[in-house]
Amino acid sequence: MTIGRMRDAQLTINLSAIKDNIASQKASLSAGSHVFAVVKANAYGCGLIPVASAAIQAGVDGFCVAILDEGLALREAGINQTTLVLGITPVKYAAAAADQEISLAVGSVEWLDAYRRMAHQQHIDNPLKVHLALDTGMGRIGFTTREEFRQALAIVQGPEFDFEGIFTHFATADGSDEQYFRRQFRRWQQFMTVVKHRPRYCHVANSSVGMWHHDVIIGNTVRMGISMYGESPAGRAMSPTINLKPAMEMSANLTYVKLLQAGDSVGYGKTYTAQQNEWIGTLPVGYADGYPRRMQGFRVLIAGQECEIVGRVCMDQLMVRLPKKLPVGTRAVFIGQSGDQKITLDDIADYAGTINYEIMTMMGERLKRVYRH
Repeated sequence: MTIGRMRDAQLTINLSAIKDNIASQKASLSAGSHVFAVVKANAYGCGLIPVASAAIQAGVDGFCVAILDEGLALREAGINQTTLVLGITPVKYAAAAADQEISLAVGSVEWLDAYRRMAHQQHIDNPLKVHLALDTGMGRIGFTTREEFRQALAIVQGPEFDFEGIFTHFATADGSDEQYFRRQFRRWQQFMTVVKHRPRYCHVANSSVGMWHHDVIIGNTVRMGISMYGESPAGRAMSPTINLKPAMEMSANLTYVKLLQAGDSVGYGKTYTAQQNEWIGTLPVGYADGYPRRMQGFRVLIAGQECEIVGRVCMDQLMVRLPKKLPVGTRAVFIGQSGDQKITLDDIADYAGTINYEIMTMMGERLKRVYRH
């Protein structure tokens, strides 16, 4: 996709904040624990390679991605640390993972059997690194019975595989449903009774477990997701237990300023009509850049003052009511701080009726990323 390098709109990514967040998580763990940096979805919108490079500097032990292509992008950039694909990869693509020593999540005996046959037919020499996924209650991927899990454990002892890890994912670790969380934890313990020799990595901890459930980090690895970017996995529902520094800021400069007369309207559908003469500014950001269309009535910050978004957010632009006539080129803050005022990802998510994860990952590739150290 074309990046808007000649447009005054940008995401500013604070790589020092990311490194500090990793350091805070590592400091909360017991000696010998590992941290995997979750860099799927273009590192939550922050930029895959720059974020992964910063995470290496912060001392992470490996990476988690969602799809094999993301893992291959890390390898193409010369990043060779342990890299786990968290989603299920079709067997026909697994040879590429074996060739690049990328680890795959596996959740069925059928998948293992199919790969074993393919490895023999295609004479694949490199053993495929696998992490066996356990479905303890997320209902997404993974083995659901101990008998099937036992069969998988036997298969991955073969020469076609490098049995590198076991993992599960908690559905309610970021909320108050402690009963269901404990039920999943007990299910994990039941699965683990059939494991005679534990692999290199056992990981149950995502950002939420790493923050609020240290008592059940019975594995040796934390998958650090949204907390690495300085955001709470629970939004406002629970207070973070480690110091988090937000890594993402968003800003744009006014491209047009006009005096709107009382009775004149703004935007598609004529959803805003001025009750009096007022100054309106146009900003070069819209829903094609990941800023939600439903944000009419929310605010941006200009010179430390809140300026309401008037009219519907367009595909590539939006309009705000200004306190007075301001020059074209004046900076507006969408995410971040201006003077004493601040807008957070949670503020936007709450207004849009969603979660901070979605707002972060919706940020379009057309927005240029500027990296701050």
